[in-house]
Amino acid sequence: MEDGSEPKQSWAYLPDVCLRHVFRWLDDRDRSRAALVCKKWNCAMYSGSLWRCRTITFYGQPSRARALEFESALWYTKKFGKYLKHLEIKLSNPYNTPFIKKFQVIMRGLLSHLGKCNSHLASLSIKYLELDCLIWKNVVRAQFIKNLAAFLKRMSNQLDYLNLKGARITLEEGCELLNSLSSLTNRSFISEINIEDFFSLHLSVYSSALFHQTMSKFHSLTILTFNYNCISDELLDILREHSSHSLCTLNIKCHIHDPHGQVVSGTSWANLAKRAPKLNVNFFFERVMKHDHLARILLVEIPVRSISLRSCYFSDPDWTMRPTLTNLLPAYWHGLQKLTLELNNDHELLDDELLQLILSCKRLLFLKVWAFLSVSFMERLLQNRAERKCILTTIKVRIYTAHDDRTEEEQLLADIYRKFKYLIDSELNYFVITYPMV
Repeated sequence: MEDGSEPKQSWAYLPDVCLRHVFRWLDDRDRSRAALVCKKWNCAMYSGSLWRCRTITFYGQPSRARALEFESALWYTKKFGKYLKHLEIKLSNPYNTPFIKKFQVIMRGLLSHLGKCNSHLASLSIKYLELDCLIWKNVVRAQFIKNLAAFLKRMSNQLDYLNLKGARITLEEGCELLNSLSSLTNRSFISEINIEDFFSLHLSVYSSALFHQTMSKFHSLTILTFNYNCISDELLDILREHSSHSLCTLNIKCHIHDPHGQVVSGTSWANLAKRAPKLNVNFFFERVMKHDHLARILLVEIPVRSISLRSCYFSDPDWTMRPTLTNLLPAYWHGLQKLTLELNNDHELLDDELLQLILSCKRLLFLKVWAFLSVSFMERLLQNRAERKCILTTIKVRIYTAHDDRTEEEQLLADIYRKFKYLIDSELNYFVITYPMV
């Protein structure tokens, strides 16, 4: 330097805001080590902004390293719990009743501590509890639900997001937990709830007055993720009455093992869409593929943005996809933006029908297809995209083939890629392969 003094060491004089940003990238062990460097770094370690998000994983098959990781996460959660805004609990491969009992006891203490010290928690996620499994003994299960309900009740005035996907509980238990979010004021203003696979399999939730009464207490839902076995005219009317001013997204899963034979009126959907102009509906079908089943669900009045149809490799000679592609899905030409098809259509070729559907959907941006297709389909699709007859930005295709030797198909795909390389490299998220289905 010009005055002859020594240059300042960058780490020693790093502003606190920059130091905290660096610490955010460190795990618990490295943070604790960094805190020993100096008083300034130690103070940074205790900054509340570092402890707003926390994930705790309970490992069903623990190792020493995992046990240390878990104990550290648990200790820091209790120590800095007052700063938490986002908490995620993961249950990894639970394998026996003693493990579940230990999980329940630890969660009771953790939730009790957070309920007393925390006034900032906005997001809670506890996915895939699978409370219907035999390893959950009745007493342990009842105690866990009681503790969780008490915690939700205490946090109900501040929680904005709750994810209990995969809980698999009874109708009464599920409504008890959801009611906890509104038990203080008889209203809940939480904005996002994920209750996909929340209820046990085979339940006709749509016919339950208890469920309707519970859902009527939510008054500001923005995003709701759930199963089609919850849908009814009554539920759609409840959403229209209480959340139409805020409702933006419905994510609806329809699984083959869930009841989905109820009759829902197109008028109910139309009334909801009219009162909630920002509403988009995303459908996820698993092994619900037959046209008559889909026709009862995919009504023209629904503002559908995304559809996913997955047969999960199952093949049914009595099932045909063609009527769905030609009669049902084109009804959403004006709004459909994302289409996912995973089909075992070994008994019918769908190239022409699929291409026509894509070209008719004027807002379709994302296409993912796993199916028996001819390789020439990709050339036709890319040619139409080059001519601006569709606006796709993502194309992910797995072309099923019944041949072990895919050399010829792979060479054709390589030729197609070279032909449209300029388009693919500049405008598309593109991934296409062949896949043997022997």
